[in-house]
Amino acid sequence: MSFHSGFVCILGRPNAGKSTLLNSLVGEKLAIISPKPQTTRNRIQGIVHLPKQKNKTRGQVILIDTPGVHKPDSSLGRKMMAEVREALEGCNLILVINDVTRKPDREDEFVLDLVRESGTPAFLLLNKIDRIGREKQKLLGIIDEYRRRHDFREIIPISALKRDGLDLLVQKVIGVLPQGPRYFPDDQVTDQPARFMAAEIIREQILLDTQEELPYVVTVVIEQFEEGEKLTRIAALIYCEREGQKAILVGKGGQMLKKIGTAARLAIERMLSTRVFLELFVKVKPGWRESREFVEGLDWRRQLDNLTAPRKLLPKE
Repeated sequence: MSFHSGFVCILGRPNAGKSTLLNSLVGEKLAIISPKPQTTRNRIQGIVHLPKQKNKTRGQVILIDTPGVHKPDSSLGRKMMAEVREALEGCNLILVINDVTRKPDREDEFVLDLVRESGTPAFLLLNKIDRIGREKQKLLGIIDEYRRRHDFREIIPISALKRDGLDLLVQKVIGVLPQGPRYFPDDQVTDQPARFMAAEIIREQILLDTQEELPYVVTVVIEQFEEGEKLTRIAALIYCEREGQKAILVGKGGQMLKKIGTAARLAIERMLSTRVFLELFVKVKPGWRESREFVEGLDWRRQLDNLTAPRKLLPKE
């Protein structure tokens, strides 16, 4: 039986469920999730392996999760949209994911413009069908609306969270991918290095534990990552833009930072299957989102290129 493979870009507005879909399809948590818009800032690859089964096509689907499509107003926003456009280049299929609990509007047209510009075949995924209950007529109305807007190869209702419709989706996807090579070994599910995933776990915990204003002004950089057989030592620097934000992150008597660190450490230990010694530091860097050089340096691919030697733990401020 032939082997099919290819790259599939997940595209949509913030909070449409892109990262939940990636995690559900791969079967592991690769992308962080929170109720806050624009949680995903980098494109993330997840690999779905389709083993040999009777009467089913074998293959490998390389999914690319992308930041939510939006009109940027900062260097960070422009970098996020650059990640989206880079993900679209050379992909074999686009999965446009839409939240069915929200009525289509002009912002959705911005997403469709990207699809049209790419010239790549696209599926429309109507996500969160578990939330509309018996409102099937509403779903039919959304399908008709999108059919008028673009010629999608497939329109598939799903619930990424409940995994409804995902088996059908995978079979439809592999059915349109070309015959190709096995790009990754069978035991590999992502191209992300562990140090980047650790930084994202810390940022996710910040999103979950702090106030509304902080998710947009906080980023995390791993300064030290030393893996051992039984213990991994990690030092992470949390950047924010104002002293008031730093006070929120640290909390009274350092309690908030301790809470974030404890939860993040436990999550990283589950990921690495080793004990973790985690140190967190908070630094104010005014206007970092507007600094093109700083924002470009947050790309984990660039960070890996710049790693020439282990760094010492940061001094406490």
